[in-house]
Amino acid sequence: MLPFAIAGIQMPVSAQAENIGAMARRLDSLLARFPWVQMVLFSELAPFGPSRRHAQAAGGEAEQRFAELAAQHGIWLIPGSLLERDGDALFNTTPVFDPAGGLVARYRKMFPFRPYETAVQPGTEFCVFDVPGVGRFGVSICYDMWFPETTRTLVSMGAEVILHPTMTDTIDRDVELSIARASAATNQCYFFDINGVGDGGTGRSIVVDPSGYVLHQAGTGEETIPVEIDLARVRRERERGIRGLGQPLKSFRDRPVEFPAYRRREGGDDFLDSLGPLVKPTRDLPADDNAPDPTVVKSSRPRAQ
Repeated sequence: MLPFAIAGIQMPVSAQAENIGAMARRLDSLLARFPWVQMVLFSELAPFGPSRRHAQAAGGEAEQRFAELAAQHGIWLIPGSLLERDGDALFNTTPVFDPAGGLVARYRKMFPFRPYETAVQPGTEFCVFDVPGVGRFGVSICYDMWFPETTRTLVSMGAEVILHPTMTDTIDRDVELSIARASAATNQCYFFDINGVGDGGTGRSIVVDPSGYVLHQAGTGEETIPVEIDLARVRRERERGIRGLGQPLKSFRDRPVEFPAYRRREGGDDFLDSLGPLVKPTRDLPADDNAPDPTVVKSSRPRAQ
């Protein structure tokens, strides 16, 4: 057994004020109750919420505060994500801190929630990092999980655990729970999907093991989720098969085909191009030819006689 303890913190997030003080208090409480926890993961945009007015410069005051908290508690700290200002560009960025307070990685969300999250630019670099003597971890954020290529790439880079902060307050949260479980099973890895509450989401965080079993699914309120995982379990599953059965990573490695869908042709992808532009839907108009023209505004004033 190769144990490692990770805690997800599902906490209320305010979009009006900073939440770093509240995060610090929850860390104090968590480590006082569960001193065996070695890594802590918060939800997407937990520090400030989604407001662009709180965008931070990389290496700024917020990151310095998180570095201090990681060192104070001697933990690996993934403080969710925050909006990062880089010149005129805005990114949704997750920093990773080691137990000495050192910054070991920054991950920029690859798939902003288009067509709604239009102000945020997509990142282009995958993120994995090593915990010495333990294993390799990968980072993705929220909508990234809807693209299985992201998780498969992280796992192909050696990730055994996927750390996935999210901020979902919409009716598709139940779908994401299924994606989290499928991602863990098809990639034979642990998957930590931590959501916020309040302005930060509707909760229902989920932790899944490499066999696809749900280790914990949170409710819709505030919750602390300390879980001890076994990295030897990941390696055993990948050697012997999920639940002693399929070996999807080896099968993917030994595939006899390449996937045409991933080759961008110069002439375009006919079907995908036929889907139209990536824009917000508008209200559908009635299909009745006799329906009044909505662009014509009728006056309510009486006619002059």
